[in-house]
Amino acid sequence: MTFTTLVTASQLIGLPTVRVLDVRHDLTNPEAGRSGFLAGHIPGAGFLHLDSDLSGAKTGRNGRHPLPDPEVLAQTFAAAGISRDTQVVICDAQGGMFAARVWWMLRWLGHEAVAVLDGGWQAWLAAGGATETGEARAVAPGNFTRGASRVATRNADEVLANLATQQKLVVDARAADRFRGENETLDPVGGHIPGARNRFFKDNLAADGNFKSPALLRAEWLAVLGDKAPQDVIAQCGSGVTACHNLLALEVAGLPGAALYPGSWSEWCSDPSRPVASGAD
Repeated sequence: MTFTTLVTASQLIGLPTVRVLDVRHDLTNPEAGRSGFLAGHIPGAGFLHLDSDLSGAKTGRNGRHPLPDPEVLAQTFAAAGISRDTQVVICDAQGGMFAARVWWMLRWLGHEAVAVLDGGWQAWLAAGGATETGEARAVAPGNFTRGASRVATRNADEVLANLATQQKLVVDARAADRFRGENETLDPVGGHIPGARNRFFKDNLAADGNFKSPALLRAEWLAVLGDKAPQDVIAQCGSGVTACHNLLALEVAGLPGAALYPGSWSEWCSDPSRPVASGAD
């Protein structure tokens, strides 16, 4: 069986061949993820760092977590022990906040067999999964190579052009206060892209930290989309990370086809000529 969206802890325990990647992170404390991994992780898991392994060079105009060169990223995944036929499971301890981004990145490079561990590290512990500490075990490199992308992207110029046509619906995954332009601590400008709607990524999760059911996600997302089809959606957030959580939720809900604006708000607000809105959507 191939897992392409979510996998439960009990399912993961029973998988005979799988490559687990731990991508725990904290935007305000970049070393927290690695420290947590060293203190305890799923046996055999590898660790990748959002900033140093999974982002490209920042120019000041391309956002806080720009996508890396795809060929370089493919080499990173191969070095992490991934081959073209590997079932990959991505784990974090933040409700899929960072795992979803890596799920999307593997799909960006054409990989199908990649899923997020539903509930993450906490769910693994709750299920009685084994743990180990210290550095990741050495693994043989895989034969992963870049394939045809399974996802769509939109750039800043396309988002800017959409302001006039409103053919696409921009959905912002940040918390409501940041969307309104309040309590902004990560980016130099507060507010949102004019015309965007707000769907906080954490609204995809139930109280136990797992994703809501496909039926509930579908109902909630259809209310967000209104008269727009999923293919007419552009997902964004602060730096193209939590927007992938919304993209994963749409896939789980059976509403595939939305695109990612990778640069997101941190790129958008770096150019003072681009318009900024504030307040509720």
